[in-house]
Amino acid sequence: MTEKQAVVTLKDAQIYQGSSLILSNVNLSIYKGEFVYLIGKTGSGKSSLLKTLYGNIPLQKGYGDVCGFKLTDLTWKNVPFLRRNLGIVFQDFQLLTDRNVNENLLFVLRATGWTDKNLMQEKIDSVLGKVGLKGKGGKMTYEMSGGEQQRVDIARALLNNPKLILADEPTGNLDPDTSDEIMQLLQSICADYDTAILMATHDYSILQKFRSRIIRTEHGQVTDNASVVY
Repeated sequence: MTEKQAVVTLKDAQIYQGSSLILSNVNLSIYKGEFVYLIGKTGSGKSSLLKTLYGNIPLQKGYGDVCGFKLTDLTWKNVPFLRRNLGIVFQDFQLLTDRNVNENLLFVLRATGWTDKNLMQEKIDSVLGKVGLKGKGGKMTYEMSGGEQQRVDIARALLNNPKLILADEPTGNLDPDTSDEIMQLLQSICADYDTAILMATHDYSILQKFRSRIIRTEHGQVTDNASVVY
């Protein structure tokens, strides 16, 4: 039997926000191709945990490894290399509204070192096809529905073949039907690309409809129980 490959490993990690200890003694592993929910009340440490994983908050104590990068060794110089292995999906999309879909995706590819125009266009066409936006590269982002904008955000996260996608409330601004479509898309990416996904959410109806492993932040701790039922 092939041993599962961990893309996130935290051991006795202390998650700080400035000088304030937010989460203590965090022990956590997330494996390649695994879909995991991150839940917890506002202010319980979800965002701090996500920011630590993508290098926005330094890990001061304990051990952390994300996609082969040791978190305690990160500097401003090598954080971009970590992020090339990650995809980040935001609740508010954070798209460039003065550019069309193609230009939004080209911006990311150039920023992460791509130079070949033909390869860049092939990659853009591929990810837009995956998220159901084939042929919409020329559309301005502000002309798109919330669901379409979230699909562009997910396409952007896929550009560099990430080992891990961190999704922060990706359905938070969407209606229930559109939320279901985005969840189905995320789960298909997880299965088809063998990409691990850690998704923060407040939407408990999603937890019931699309069941998966659940991690909770509560009272300064992280609890992990794959058998939790809501």
